[in-house]
Amino acid sequence: MSDRLDGAIRRGLALGLMCLLLVFAPAQAQDTIVVTAEGLADPNAETYARDKGLLIDDLRRDARRQAVEKAVGVFVEGSTLVENYVMIEDRVLSETKGLIKRVIKESKPWVGEDGFAHMLIKAEVYLKGVEDALKTMSRQTRVSYIREYGNPRISVSVYAQDADRGSRQTRSDIAENLLKERIAEFGYRVWSEDVTKGLKTEMMESSTLSNQTQTTVSVSHLKAADFSIIGRVRFDVRDVKLSSSGIRLKKHLITSWTVKCVNNNTGEEIYFNNKIPRHHSWATEDQALEDIGRLIGQEFSKDFFESQLVQPSRFFELRVVGLPSYDIGVLLRKEMIGLRPFLDVTLRNYTTDGLSLYEVNFAGGQDNFARTMNSAVIKPLNAKFGEDVFGLDSLTRDVVTLVFRSDQNQESLVAEFNSKPPASLADASPARIAQVAQNEATLEKVESVNPEAVAFISDADGGSSDSAVMNEISDF
Repeated sequence: MSDRLDGAIRRGLALGLMCLLLVFAPAQAQDTIVVTAEGLADPNAETYARDKGLLIDDLRRDARRQAVEKAVGVFVEGSTLVENYVMIEDRVLSETKGLIKRVIKESKPWVGEDGFAHMLIKAEVYLKGVEDALKTMSRQTRVSYIREYGNPRISVSVYAQDADRGSRQTRSDIAENLLKERIAEFGYRVWSEDVTKGLKTEMMESSTLSNQTQTTVSVSHLKAADFSIIGRVRFDVRDVKLSSSGIRLKKHLITSWTVKCVNNNTGEEIYFNNKIPRHHSWATEDQALEDIGRLIGQEFSKDFFESQLVQPSRFFELRVVGLPSYDIGVLLRKEMIGLRPFLDVTLRNYTTDGLSLYEVNFAGGQDNFARTMNSAVIKPLNAKFGEDVFGLDSLTRDVVTLVFRSDQNQESLVAEFNSKPPASLADASPARIAQVAQNEATLEKVESVNPEAVAFISDADGGSSDSAVMNEISDF
């Protein structure tokens, strides 16, 4: 009987421990990410003249490589990815078999008027595998360009309220300072929301008066902190008469305190909790707030913030004003699928007044978002057309508006979309272009959108074979 009882107790303790582990287990980082990408190949290459099946194999291989490259963009800035393309390709992009969990959808290949063979792919990529592959590089090498998430900006505010104050709340420096000490223990920066908001207002007013539109847009996205911790404490002050001496004292009882944490990159409340203390009182409000500051700090750990820091992507609505037809909207979607920052693009709606609505999954966080839109989206699209047909009109937290302006008729625009090289090659590295443009005529087309990369290939070639070009670039 005793043995059975002991066994039951042990099983109960084990079950209880498992429940506790489930309740208090830290949030897990996202394991995979779904990516839509475009593969390219040069159907005029001599290799494919001998074996057409090899063209399909290489096209499928490039599509998968581009899917992995977009996942790499979650951790690596676009400009540094181009600069270090050969190294990253060797360590990461070439390992598509181990990094792609599954191919969800694959289009039939086609040869376009631009001279390239195309294939679209939607694949689920192991995000953790990509990060681990990047970490195989030396610390000195990867620290220069892998996005560092380990030092977020965190603001704190603790408000106190009691019956004497009514609905008015006051900030508690005592509780806030203790909470700041807790944050500093993690090695994180404590940020002042009040000072940053004032600076933001001042800079926006100055840039608006100077008619510096792009500066105004960038400044409008300055945030006071990556995370904001907000606590509220409610008091009840009571008169207590000591029975032994008859002396009357005031006791401060905390009726409740709440805490929440907001991710300012997304607006999401990532943590919230309520506490109602029982049978405890303090002689002064300051003593009570001192203890509350410590208690709020204990609600958070370094693991909690680290699990929230790496946000692999975010969705926003992309509005494009001025597209002349639905068909042009579909062709623009195809171009955007090839662009590195866009993990996925869906055309949601088109209206006859020229407003197209896209849902876009954007790689990375909101930092330098306006700059990324200009350098990695608008610039390549304009390079395809050879003129500034796309421009940034407005940018808010979740909505981006582009304006399309062109004097060409619809027939000419369709021809431009179909006959000119993909916009994705406009900011591609020489190594990437050398892989997909192996014929002289194809290279000449690419030169119209990315002359610097083609010039590099030509200088490296010196009239030699395609394999010599690749060897030269790989050794660079």
